[in-house]
Amino acid sequence: MLTYCYIPVRIWHQLLCFHEYFNESHHPGFSKRPIHEQSQTVMTCRLFISLLLILQVNIPAAYAAEVAAGPMVGVTAMRSARIWFQTAKPGSARVEYWPASRPESAPKARLRSDALTLQSSRQNAVTVTLNRLKPGTRYAYRVLVNGKAASPVLNFATQALWQWRTDPPDFRVVTGSCAYVNQPEYDRPGKPYGGGDEIFARMAAARPDLTVWLGDNVYLREADFDSPWGMAARYAHGRQHPPLQALLRTGSHAAIWDDHDFGPNDSNASFTFKDTALELFKTYWPNPSFGLADLKGVFTVVRQGDADFFLVDGRWYRDADMDKSGVKAMFGAAQMRWLKNALLNSTANFKIVTSGSQMLDAQSPYESWSNFTEERQGFIDWLTANKVNGVMFLSGDRHHTEMLQWPRSGSYTLHELTCSPLTAGPRDISKTPATPGQVPGTLVGERNFCTMDFSGPRTNRTLVIRSVATDGRELWKHSLSLSAMRTPKP
Repeated sequence: MLTYCYIPVRIWHQLLCFHEYFNESHHPGFSKRPIHEQSQTVMTCRLFISLLLILQVNIPAAYAAEVAAGPMVGVTAMRSARIWFQTAKPGSARVEYWPASRPESAPKARLRSDALTLQSSRQNAVTVTLNRLKPGTRYAYRVLVNGKAASPVLNFATQALWQWRTDPPDFRVVTGSCAYVNQPEYDRPGKPYGGGDEIFARMAAARPDLTVWLGDNVYLREADFDSPWGMAARYAHGRQHPPLQALLRTGSHAAIWDDHDFGPNDSNASFTFKDTALELFKTYWPNPSFGLADLKGVFTVVRQGDADFFLVDGRWYRDADMDKSGVKAMFGAAQMRWLKNALLNSTANFKIVTSGSQMLDAQSPYESWSNFTEERQGFIDWLTANKVNGVMFLSGDRHHTEMLQWPRSGSYTLHELTCSPLTAGPRDISKTPATPGQVPGTLVGERNFCTMDFSGPRTNRTLVIRSVATDGRELWKHSLSLSAMRTPKP
């Protein structure tokens, strides 16, 4: 059984500051620091990780009665930000914020969001929008509930205004899928399916600028998906999981869903409570948008530095994978039209198509875009014909991790990173045949998460991808050069 302890707010605040120094080998520029600074950083990092892993720190007791989960920052813009949190009781909530460079005690430096009502019908969860921000600035903030402080002082940073001015910023993305939180009374009998909760502390300690959740971020059980109330209870149970909180308060977050946070296993467009699933997703994730006014779904685009993540919805419009008629779709014609227009409109160097289901595998007995050959091949042909540069794919679901490659005649090779699972049960890869197109050495059959480091000058950008085990071991590393993700000139 996990044991939680009270930590004074002052010490808690210091702990959160500690992981600003994390990552002695992976963070760009670390090796250029003096040796004594490197040693101090490593010691600080180890202390931070040890406290998180051993104590499994929860929200400080002084605030536990108010904040049940979070706060969590959504993908920030240059002049605004969205902050999500959930409280234990209804009430009135707002966020107080100020430039982190100014003292908290300076009244003129503090701004306050509009007040929002916490409603039990929405599980007392809200997303607060902060405006009047400046690009490339770090802000301090805290949650106020009924006029009183309900969270420690935390931080977020707005996106930098680098376009037409400087090289793109270096940044880190952490990603993964399949986060199962045990609840024995509703789990299937036998060995617990979830485990390795310390992975969330490892992810937080990696100091991501952005965490992209790749679906199955919560697991609806048989006792959940047969009623809207059961689905809401499952979402709340998963989000309030104590070991998750440090990660939620680190960097910014964006998410896509897959079958288990949408409905039953392998669910498709026919799911009875899909509208409930959509409202729950909107309630629990501070994504910048959810579909279009005339086109439902959770698809959107999030930008971090010079990377655009095209989060596509593989559930709302999905036909059954087992349909043998040949005329079927995973994303649907209208969403594919949106995706193509969004890709052509993007000025990002890296264009990352992100889905809960795997996309580039050659064939699969499980759910995959390979079961929708006409839709997938049509999109690949469209990418080639339109010479869309900088495209790669990102997915979860499979309960193993791997890199795939898709060579194309007359164009650059496409790559896909599949990263899974976080805390759900991993697949026995000894019984998994090698996937055609798999990059050698990238198959992982244990719980893990992945990091994506974007760095370098605009003329020589590089993406370094790593798979990291629950205990912090680097399982593999693979580099992609932006120059190799461009259509060759005739």
